[in-house]
Amino acid sequence: LWLKGHNFFASFIRAARPEHLSPTVRQRSKRMILDSIGVGLVGSTTRVFDIALRYCRLYSSVAVSSVYGKPGVKLSPTLAAFTNGVATHSMDFDDTWHPATHPSGAVLPALLAASQMLPPNTKPNGLDFLLAFNVGLEVQGRLMHFSTEAHDIPKRFHPPSVVGTLGSAAATAKLLSLSSAQCCHALGIAASLAGAPMANAATQAKPLHVGNATRLGLEAALLAGRGMEANPLILDDIPGCSGFSAFYSVYQPKPLSAPGEHHEFLLEKQDIAFKRFPAHLGMHWVVDAALSVRNLFINYAGSFSPSLIRSIMLKIPVSKYINRPFPSSEHQARHSFQFNACAALLDGEVGLGSFSESSIQRQELRELLDKVVVEHPEDNVANFDKMYGEVALLLHSGDVLTGKCDTFYGHWRKPLSKESLLKKFRSNASHVLPEEKIETIITLVDNLENLADSSQLACSL
Repeated sequence: LWLKGHNFFASFIRAARPEHLSPTVRQRSKRMILDSIGVGLVGSTTRVFDIALRYCRLYSSVAVSSVYGKPGVKLSPTLAAFTNGVATHSMDFDDTWHPATHPSGAVLPALLAASQMLPPNTKPNGLDFLLAFNVGLEVQGRLMHFSTEAHDIPKRFHPPSVVGTLGSAAATAKLLSLSSAQCCHALGIAASLAGAPMANAATQAKPLHVGNATRLGLEAALLAGRGMEANPLILDDIPGCSGFSAFYSVYQPKPLSAPGEHHEFLLEKQDIAFKRFPAHLGMHWVVDAALSVRNLFINYAGSFSPSLIRSIMLKIPVSKYINRPFPSSEHQARHSFQFNACAALLDGEVGLGSFSESSIQRQELRELLDKVVVEHPEDNVANFDKMYGEVALLLHSGDVLTGKCDTFYGHWRKPLSKESLLKKFRSNASHVLPEEKIETIITLVDNLENLADSSQLACSL
C-alpha cells in the first residue's frame, strides 16, 4: 500500500502542468501568496526573526570546520556537522546502544564542528569535550529509558533522528557553556526539529537522519544561545499535550539527579555495541550463527557445497524493515537478515565488499536466497538485549545442521577487545588517510582528557 501511494504521488507530481489549474485555483492561490509575503514582511520586525537572521549569517562567515576524509576542505559548522553525520551512518557501520539508537554519530560531529567554530581564547579543552560528549549520550539514553516502546527495535521513528537530535543539542549546549535556561530551550528547540520515519530505512535517505540529528541539535543550541525560546516542559509528561511522547508512547520521564554521587551515567552500566561489518546491528546475530553452522557443514562435507542444501531456516525476531528476502541495493542488503546469512555462508565472512553491486547480484548468492525460509519464534523478541539468531541447514540427506548466536562478538555483553577496535579503526581510516595521520588520531583520542585545545582532534581529520 505504501508503494502504491508513493507511486501515485510521484506520478501526480510528474504529470502536473500549468494548464491543469482552473481560474479559481489560480486566483485563490495568488491571494495566499500575496498574504504570505505581507505577513513575512511584517514578521521581519520581530525578535525571533532577528535571532534567526543573526544565526543564518554564520553561513556567510569563513568556513572553519573540517570534513571527514577531506583534508583542506572546510564548511560552516552546521554543514560540517551534517556532512560528517551523514558519513558516520552512510554504511550503517556506527555504534549502537540499548535501547536502540546510534548515539555517537548524532553527537560527535556537532562537537567537532563547534570546537573549531569557537574563538582561539575560548576553545574547550579535551576534558570539556569528553564531558560534553557524555552529556549528549546521557540525554539520549535517559530519554529512551523513559519509554518501554523505545526498548524494542523501532517501528515508527528512527531513534537517532529523535533522541540523537536532543543529544546533539545537549552536548553542544554543554560545550558552548550555555546557561541552564538556554540548555532547556535548546532541548525544546531540538524537539521541534526531531523525527524521521522508519520507512526510509534501507535507502540513501537513512544516513540523513544522523546527519540532520547532529546538525539540527547544534543549530538548536546556537539558536538558544542567541535568545530563542521554546517550551521548557517539552520533555515532561504533559497531560493533554504531546511533548516527547509524540515520538514514543508510554513515556514516563523521571527527574535526573545532579551528576555526582547520586547520579551514575548510563554508559557506566550499559556498554556500547561496536559493529565488525557495515550492516544493521541485527545482522550480526545471524552472521555469527551462519558462520558457526558453516564450520559444522565443512566438517560434515569437507567443503561448503550449496548443492547439498535443500533449505536454509532462519529463526529471527519480527521486524519488517530488516526482513528482506531479495535485496536489490547495498542499503537494502545492509538491512536483510536473509542476505547477511547467505553472504556469510557463501564467503565465510561479511565485510565492506559484501555489499557491492557485483556481490549482491551473484548468481550463487541468489540461489542461496531462494532456499531461505523464515520463522519467528515467540521467544525471539525484537530487542537488542534479548534477541538471538539461528541458522539451520536442512540437507538433501535429511540431516540438519544448526548454528545459534545469543551474543555476537562486539555486543555490549561480549565487547570488542582493544586490539579488535584498533584494527577496525585503522582499516577504515586507511581508505582516506595516511598511516601517520591515523596514528596521530589514535594518540589524540587516547589522550583526549589531557588536550589543552580539543579542536586539535577536528583539525587532524
